[in-house]
Amino acid sequence: MVVSVLVIDAGTSSLRVAEVSEEGKILNRRTAPSPLDKPVEGLAELDAQLLADTALEMAADVLAEIHRAGRKAQAIGITNQRATTILWDKNSGQPVAPALSWQDLRTLGDCLALQSDGFRLAPNESATKLAWLLREIRGQGRDSRNLCFGTLDTWLIWKLTQGACHVTDHSNAGVTGLMLTDASGWDLATADHLEIPAEVLPQIVASVGVVGEATALPWNPPIAALLGDQQSSLAGLGCLTAGTGKATFGTGANVNICLGDRRVEFERRGEHGTFPIVCRTRNEAQVSNSPTSNTPTEKTSHTIAVTWGVEALDLSAGTNIAWLGDEWGLFSSPGDSEPLAAACQDTEGVVFVPALEGLGAPQWDFGARGTFLGLTRGTEASHITRAVLEGVAYRGAELLKAAEADGNIHLSSLRIDGGMSRNKVFAQALANATERPIEISSDTEGTSLGAGYLAGYATGIWSSLEEVSHLWQPADILEPTAPSRWDRWQEAVSQSLRWEEGLSEISF
Repeated sequence: MVVSVLVIDAGTSSLRVAEVSEEGKILNRRTAPSPLDKPVEGLAELDAQLLADTALEMAADVLAEIHRAGRKAQAIGITNQRATTILWDKNSGQPVAPALSWQDLRTLGDCLALQSDGFRLAPNESATKLAWLLREIRGQGRDSRNLCFGTLDTWLIWKLTQGACHVTDHSNAGVTGLMLTDASGWDLATADHLEIPAEVLPQIVASVGVVGEATALPWNPPIAALLGDQQSSLAGLGCLTAGTGKATFGTGANVNICLGDRRVEFERRGEHGTFPIVCRTRNEAQVSNSPTSNTPTEKTSHTIAVTWGVEALDLSAGTNIAWLGDEWGLFSSPGDSEPLAAACQDTEGVVFVPALEGLGAPQWDFGARGTFLGLTRGTEASHITRAVLEGVAYRGAELLKAAEADGNIHLSSLRIDGGMSRNKVFAQALANATERPIEISSDTEGTSLGAGYLAGYATGIWSSLEEVSHLWQPADILEPTAPSRWDRWQEAVSQSLRWEEGLSEISF
């Protein structure tokens, strides 16, 4: 029988369920908007119950399509936006409060206060969000002993297994602010300082391997892979070995490089503003030998094999294009930015620094602000649009340089996915800015592919990671066609820095 993998991909803006075929292609894709609510500036909440209900409904629908086509879903892979924080009642299985999105900033003050105690936590991590939720629950007189915490992977697996599995993997646990830096388990000292009971934390399991059966779905397929979105995108673009890397340009921008079994030396944030990440983990069987002979005994133990990486990120990428359409009215759809930018050969000296929400790596300046330079009476909408696309491309080049510097590694080419990867003007600008070939993914959602690939590998659809890496083929490769104007870009960035001094002083 022909087999495939069911993938549940819970992104920031949308929830996607799809089938990944034996040929490594996306089939039967279903999409729904993420149930995200932003009641006031700085707050971002998620209806976790609605998300789970929608995910299970779409998953059952896709499974039925697979079955009708005479195929079998051999496994489930799960990937998700990282650090979104959910707290639910163990007995009822219902959330006790709205989930706090990774974008939620209500604990920014808590993070700054914790620095004086020696704890460096960021508001986009789960740690202070979970502590805030627990304080709210205790304030209502509720007992926290029957509560479960999880990120979206944990929550979806709990629902899929009908409460049988309360787990997360190292790629997700690593961005909660609550995992030990060597990935050996939870940091109970930090949890204790935040008054987070160890009992609410899920078990940390390998990213690749069966964790339980999805008894809430027809045919009970096993859940065989769970990864954070950027780590899943790495796998989806075939970046499974040391020295390979990718960039995702969606709402924000991320550059991730796989380092293999080598962890960077810095504990939290590198000199160039990047972070160590767990790309994936798997159980590795070890057979012990008899102390008096060379014959293996029957005793087998399991250790976790960790594949490390480094991540550089920026706060905005596609949001700059949406801003031109929504606020300036230059086009009705982000896709229309490509022909408008292509209407001119160059920006005629206009440069844009995309710091509408500050700058991420390597500067990490929350007080930086978006900057146009070189405007004249002859500047037209096409010049503005091309300048914005080129500005995001140069920020991508900065992220790549930062990741390479902190990771002590060099990429000969860069693979890209995300919505902006479809924009040829942008992709060419990225090739010019990075001075290397850009390989464009055939599917914008590398996250779905990665979870599917690794779940299929875990259950024998593909026999090796080498075979998995060959599933990915670029839709196009763009070579640099113009020299990088790096010095001028750096001068423009310097003009955007520290515009809001108070915000520029904030560091996590």
